[in-house]
Amino acid sequence: MLDKLELIKMRWKDLELKLSDPGLVSDMSQFKKVNKEYRDLEPVVEAYEKYKNLLSNISFSREMLNTEKDPEMREMAKAELDELEAVLPGMEEEIRQLLIPKDPEDDKNCILEIRAGTGGDEASIFAGDLLRMYLKYCENKGWRTTIMNQNPGTAGGFKEVVVEVEGEGVYGVLKYESGVHRVQRVPETESQGRVHTSAASVAVLPEAEEVDVDINMGDIRRDVFRASGAGGQHVNRTESAVRVTHIPTGIVVECQDGRSQIQNFESAMKVLRSRIYEKALAEHNEAIAKKRKTMVSTGDRSAKIRTYNYPQGRVTDHRVNLTLYNLDAIINGDIQEIIDKLIFEENAEKMKEGGL
Repeated sequence: MLDKLELIKMRWKDLELKLSDPGLVSDMSQFKKVNKEYRDLEPVVEAYEKYKNLLSNISFSREMLNTEKDPEMREMAKAELDELEAVLPGMEEEIRQLLIPKDPEDDKNCILEIRAGTGGDEASIFAGDLLRMYLKYCENKGWRTTIMNQNPGTAGGFKEVVVEVEGEGVYGVLKYESGVHRVQRVPETESQGRVHTSAASVAVLPEAEEVDVDINMGDIRRDVFRASGAGGQHVNRTESAVRVTHIPTGIVVECQDGRSQIQNFESAMKVLRSRIYEKALAEHNEAIAKKRKTMVSTGDRSAKIRTYNYPQGRVTDHRVNLTLYNLDAIINGDIQEIIDKLIFEENAEKMKEGGL
């Protein structure tokens, strides 16, 4: 581990030199990249310096204990050695955590897409429940959410809803929510009291910046139409809704929740960039996703990841065999325990792969 840490420190020093080069500032894209790597490595280097200092103090105390003849000095050395050695395991664990390879996408904002699946009206209602769950969770985290597009269900909820989430480390947390969410409950429309199974799919995309995805505007077809549903007096009076089609990939994005064509076009382009970026990212990460059961966010979106069973008040995450009996709290946004378990399991697998 010490060899690995020394190499990281050398890399950090090299980046420090690059940042002092005036020529780097002229290339803002490269400057941001170098600066980010420098900042990401800084906590590791700081922990390494503390660790080296601790090892040095332990070595000194041991040597003193072995060579010192004075009983009082030996007792002091023994007490200090015991205190230092008690700190060592915690510091080593902290360093192991810092050495876990970090997904460079984790710090990005994200686009959260929820779509009703099998189950008709009940699936749309469940999609609405999931939206409220995520909005409440994001509110508790202090993250900013903006609904970019919505297609309401005929009996409530949504056939589809797209939300932008902004905050610190958003994608790194919410990426675990990608996949099929299944609900088992008695629908309001069910007269016989039978439990039905419905589903909704969740896709979490890292929000791509213009530097991440280069889109040729000549490849974009832009259509406008009248917005429908919620939105105020402008609805059905002006053609403010926008549909953009990326001709090379066939990806289509609609946005109608903004107040103007310009706002909706900007929102649609933001979603389009993220979908194109996520598609390339998914191909890159496909091999990794096959190895790590927790990384469904980069693998098959059709994978069933979680079941919400209302009759039993039970929520089960199938990737880590976690079952909790606090469905009401979870559906009201208390999903941190599930996410923490997924992060823990994935980090454990990464540590095993890295020999940490």
